[in-house]
Amino acid sequence: MDDSDVLHEEVPPGNCGDGWPVLAIERSKRGGLVDQIVAAITQMVNRRELRVGTKMPSVRRFAKCNGVSTFTVVESYDRLLTLGLLSSRRGSGFFVARSEAASAPQQLALQATPAAIDALTPDLYSGVSDALPVGAGWLPPEWYGDDTVLDAVRHAMKIPASRLRGYGHPLGFPTLRQHMAATLADDLFAASPDQVLLTHGATHAFDLILRTLTKPGDTVFVEDPGYSNLLSLIRHHGCIAVGIARGPDGLDMEVLTAQAAALQPKLMFVNTVLQNPLGTSLTQAQAHRLLLAAEQFDFWLVEDDIYRELAAGGDASLAAMDGLRRVIRVGSFSKTLSPVLRVGSICASNSLIPELLRVKMLTGLTTSEINERAVYHAISARPYKRMLERLTDQLQSGRERTIERLREAGMEPLAKPRGGMFVSAGWPQAPTPEFNGKVIADRALRAGILLSPYEFFMLRPSPSIWFRFNVAYAADAPQLVQFLQSQC
Repeated sequence: MDDSDVLHEEVPPGNCGDGWPVLAIERSKRGGLVDQIVAAITQMVNRRELRVGTKMPSVRRFAKCNGVSTFTVVESYDRLLTLGLLSSRRGSGFFVARSEAASAPQQLALQATPAAIDALTPDLYSGVSDALPVGAGWLPPEWYGDDTVLDAVRHAMKIPASRLRGYGHPLGFPTLRQHMAATLADDLFAASPDQVLLTHGATHAFDLILRTLTKPGDTVFVEDPGYSNLLSLIRHHGCIAVGIARGPDGLDMEVLTAQAAALQPKLMFVNTVLQNPLGTSLTQAQAHRLLLAAEQFDFWLVEDDIYRELAAGGDASLAAMDGLRRVIRVGSFSKTLSPVLRVGSICASNSLIPELLRVKMLTGLTTSEINERAVYHAISARPYKRMLERLTDQLQSGRERTIERLREAGMEPLAKPRGGMFVSAGWPQAPTPEFNGKVIADRALRAGILLSPYEFFMLRPSPSIWFRFNVAYAADAPQLVQFLQSQC
């Protein structure tokens, strides 16, 4: 909340009970109400007016006697928890935790606290924030093994001096493309190395595809809910994003067929397995129907396949079923190695790859051969498959514990995940302008928790308030449960 927060009632000078004074909150003062409350309590702690162990007024009592909303008090207490000035005890309330604030100036601490979050907030991607990244899209580095990535990078740095000339091959490091083509042939479908184009991650691949195959005003189908950055990218290219509902049972094929007939989409982006954010996978039957629709209405299917290595064998593959005639497959190593390496791929027909390559060269010439060499050394090493098995087991365990923790907070999953990194779960109540996922995510950010609310993933209104949770960080996070319980 900020200065626009509505005061519920005028409260005369006095106290909040138990000797607690009414704070001197000035609506005309620069800075939000939360900042003023946090600064006032910090000052009381520093002056020893509040001693360690002192119980704070309840949220409702503090709100009533100071003439602010309960939402403002919750945010203030959360901020003080983050600063370490308060502690909370389940069922007992909030207590002063230490006798003085940190040595850094309080105003600087407040200015450093982010005020709001959106789908492109850097903290969701940087990995350098101190906030608990339950809404982020990366896994803890230690889950990959202590030396997996570092060993690969050390090998990559032994690049021959002769390779320091030029920019590298525009398609990408040839040895990695050969390895990927062989792996695809073993696991999914036959492809040659020349059908593999390496990119700076999956988002770069999506950008190249949109630049190559669409023009402003074209209709592009996406899953709803679906990958948040993709929605922004489609709009950035001047295209019209149309959402096709995806739920626990997959895509709404009836709506898709009707919309395709009416709008003539240029292409559709689909997360076939372990969909982000639901964690579900399309059945073979649904994948077949989707291919028939693409054929009937003449649109491309871009298969976002970055979670394939974390999925069960035998799950549907649009690229394998289609043979890359109408399907463009996008891959990435961000989830199975590290997002820092920034290596993704496009696998497409022999006729389409030259067009995509031309756009790649126009916008960036080549991609990093050092990164691509590191990926090759990692995925071709003998321990890689064992690491993937261990990673899948850790995700399974984390997913089960995350669902248990979320149920403690009164939340239920939107779908039963088939595997992968994410659980999307929420409360059944309908959102209002005063109480929705974005508002709660902003409060969480100020409390040191990164959440990804439903607004990041949806084109249409949601009947409930929900968030996408990364099971690697949410499974054992009592502070997350405590925060979510405070929002009910």
